[in-house]
Amino acid sequence: MTSKNSHRRISGAYSRAKRLDVDDTSKIVLMSDVHRGRGAGSDNFAKNQKLYYTALRHYDREGYTYIELGDGDDLWQERHMWEITAEYDHIFALLAKLYREGRFHMLYGNHDMIKRSGAWTQRNLYTYSPKPMGMPSPLFPNMVVEESILLTHRPRGGKMLLLHGHQADFFNCRLWWLSRFLVRYIWQPLELVGFQNPFDNERNPRRRSRVEQILTCWGEKMDIRVVAGHTHRPIFPQHDGERYMNDGSCVHTRYITALEIAEGKICLVKWEVAVKEDGILYITKEPISGTGRI
Repeated sequence: MTSKNSHRRISGAYSRAKRLDVDDTSKIVLMSDVHRGRGAGSDNFAKNQKLYYTALRHYDREGYTYIELGDGDDLWQERHMWEITAEYDHIFALLAKLYREGRFHMLYGNHDMIKRSGAWTQRNLYTYSPKPMGMPSPLFPNMVVEESILLTHRPRGGKMLLLHGHQADFFNCRLWWLSRFLVRYIWQPLELVGFQNPFDNERNPRRRSRVEQILTCWGEKMDIRVVAGHTHRPIFPQHDGERYMNDGSCVHTRYITALEIAEGKICLVKWEVAVKEDGILYITKEPISGTGRI
């Protein structure tokens, strides 16, 4: 499919985007591709759950608003949302707190495209059961899972489009239902015995570069900064004129990444386990990039 069609899908996401105004007092953290599962062998998030929870608690204490840029839950590999919320009930309890305080926004990606259905969201995200067979508790009442969000800085007027990025990937956008079928019934079992999914952007440099090129070109054409996930590769602009960045993912082998926005500046960071000289393990946050402005 041509990049023209991809540009049309990104423009559609831009026109439908939820509008949020920010200023130099705003504190926002962007993460994506968390891929929460149910704790089984195919759950790529399980190894990093402590890093993610520690990071989320830090951002909660510091007064950040958390925006999740899609693929928060892996609903291609997992069929039931209640299994995911039951496995990570401590994480969802914290997300519910942020949501009650107006500090949590969720976007959908290709792996959780089903969240764009209001009926599905009402059944699966309005309430949850922290314990098996327990009484339902409020989770995200009346939540609308967005396709995209447009941040506008007041008074500078700088704009930043937040989306998952699958809009630049025909197979994982228009044919997401086929991709889900292949992952759930073919590639998930094969990956458990060592085969690699050829449609996984993280492991397919050519597909990944194509997606990044399309998002970059759209941002330059529209003169709007684009922030996405999807490819799992963290990217931060090296020059002011560059219009594309990526917050990475939470399923890297040894760390998770995030984009922080504070005092009108943007910084790419990673959370990882470090070791003191006496052998004690601890979790640390380190900047990956310099800072830029919205």
